Amino acid sequence: MPTPNNAVSKSEISSVPLLDVGRGNLPLKEEIMESFSQIFDSGRFIGGPHCQSLEQSVAQHCETEFAVGCASGSDALLLALMAIGIEAGDEVILPSFTFFATASAVTRLGGTPVFVDIDPQTFNLDAAAIERAITRRTKAIIPVHLFGQCCDMQPIMDLANHHELEVIEDCAQSIGANYNGKPAGSIGRMGCFSFYPTKNLGGMGDGGMLTTNDPQIADRLRLLANHGMRPRYYHQEIGINSRLDSLQAAVLGAKMKHLDTWSEQRKENAARYQKLMIENGLVDQVILPSANSNSRHVWNQYTIRIPNGWRDNVRQQMTDMNVGTEIYYPIPLHQQVCFSYLDIDKSTLSHTAQAGNEVLSLPIFPELTAAEQEHVVKCLSSAMQAQTTQYRMAS
Repeated sequence: MPTPNNAVSKSEISSVPLLDVGRGNLPLKEEIMESFSQIFDSGRFIGGPHCQSLEQSVAQHCETEFAVGCASGSDALLLALMAIGIEAGDEVILPSFTFFATASAVTRLGGTPVFVDIDPQTFNLDAAAIERAITRRTKAIIPVHLFGQCCDMQPIMDLANHHELEVIEDCAQSIGANYNGKPAGSIGRMGCFSFYPTKNLGGMGDGGMLTTNDPQIADRLRLLANHGMRPRYYHQEIGINSRLDSLQAAVLGAKMKHLDTWSEQRKENAARYQKLMIENGLVDQVILPSANSNSRHVWNQYTIRIPNGWRDNVRQQMTDMNVGTEIYYPIPLHQQVCFSYLDIDKSTLSHTAQAGNEVLSLPIFPELTAAEQEHVVKCLSSAMQAQTTQYRMAS
């Protein structure tokens, strides 16, 4: 069982992991194994009652009419683009500061990803940058709700409605988040979710989900995810094989009941970091993440910015002190070799490039203890002090 917050003394802590998936899964082991046994006995390994129950739970949580399971978050994006008919020559506007799957789904259909810059405060798409990027070939916008916080969706939806563009929300990191009271995944035409094990709602392997309020889109998604087949062995169009399996649905169904509690624990951890950073004098040395007052941030990541070119050295020192960190994302997509064929004006992506050089994510998983957080901030303070001393000596 996970160690209670008050049972770990500061002197006992010698390391803190970036993530501890096992610590979160352990209390649910018995319930999950019982579900596995039921599935084993039933032989319904794909599309069974656990899948149907999870779809209903996700739709209810996201306040949408429909939720459609699929094999991964990457497939969710691909299926969404297939459902709106993206093809060669179509442009899709999206951030460069995101995981690869957001853009690769576009290119797999022959479309062209059009990378636009981010708001440096939230790391999310800048609506003004979107407007400048719209052309007669633009067909869709993919706002990515990065690190657990929704994009500023009202101006994005206004632009989309004005130009008759589709909006597909990339909610891979933001299940449970909301914008002006509207849950992530309920604002655009579709929402795309990932259940990769490290997500706020993570399975024990790959899994994904799409949400929508459009019955025709929901039906088309189900068709496309099952080889375009209906009835069996009769193919109306070319789809893909992307079905959520019952074992993953069982894991996610057991976890779904705890999602809101875990989101609140992440929020508490973020608030504790803020307090500890102030107490340790770090607010003048690092840039802390911000949360919009009109949104619910679910803190998939707690990402600070370390300026002055110190980020990599600071991270290495924290690694040496056995504190887990990660860089999401060190190389923005517009700088990736595989997208070198695109005619990209890199001057329009300055905030994105700067973020790639400065961001550092700290542990924030729900089971993280207060003592562990104090240790993380102590190590960060030590690493920053070492960099300050080195800089002064070099000057």
